[in-house]
Formats: sequence, C-alpha cells, structure tokens
Amino acid sequence: MPVSTQDPITDLLKKAKNIAVVGLSNSPLRPSYGVSAYMQSQGYRIIPVNPRLHEAVLGEEPFAWLQDVPGGIDIVDIFRRSEFVPEVVDQAIQLRVPAIWMQEGVIHEAAAAKARQAGLFVIMDRCILKEHRARFR
Repeated sequence: MPVSTQDPITDLLKKAKNIAVVGLSNSPLRPSYGVSAYMQSQGYRIIPVNPRLHEAVLGEEPFAWLQDVPGGIDIVDIFRRSEFVPEVVDQAIQLRVPAIWMQEGVIHEAAAAKARQAGLFVIMDRCILKEHRARFR
C-alpha cells in the first residue's frame, strides 16, 4: 500500500525497512553506532557496510561493500567523509537503491545530482535520527 504525505522524508521513513549504513562503526562512542542503534530500536533492519568490520554490529553481520548485501536495501545511510560519497552513490545507483541519505556534515553536490538524475531520492547533510524523531515522536 503506497504511503503519501506532503513530506517525502516522512514517506521514505514509513516505507523503508532496510537501511545499509556505510561507515558504521562497532564503537558505541561513534555517531554512526548511536544513530543506527536508535533506528534499529524503531524497527528498521540495520545492515553494517564497512570493510574494516569482521564481527557483528548491533547483532547484524557486516558486509564489506553494498554489492555484498543480499536482499533489498531501501536507504543507503552514509557515515563517510564527503570525498568517499561518489563511490557509494555509484554502487547505490548500480543496485537501484531508492534513497541515499548523507548524514550531517556529509555533502557532495555532484554525487547528489548524479543520484537524483538516476532516479534516487537524496537527503544530504541531515541526521536520519533527528528527522525520524521530529516526525514520529
């Protein structure tokens, strides 16, 4: 059943189930961990994507690259420095992921434009936790 409001971020967060978190750390002190733990507590499946991880994070098996993730991804949430965004966007386009979410401080206009041109919904320089809390408190 399609969800439709006047707010595309609300629509995305209502429809999404699987969030691939690129750059997820296994350290509870890192923002990526805290944000992912919150989103997981709200019912989303968190998929850790980080080639440096070799054991489960938040109870989920990590994958080195987006292409390694079996099954569908609804949102690619990027916790990497901005210079790494184009590579992640290219992978997401190849996999036909519906949405790219660049966390606060992650900005890459050219990659965002490329993703939009490929039909992906793009959120840039915003925190998914803050946006979720603002809408679903």
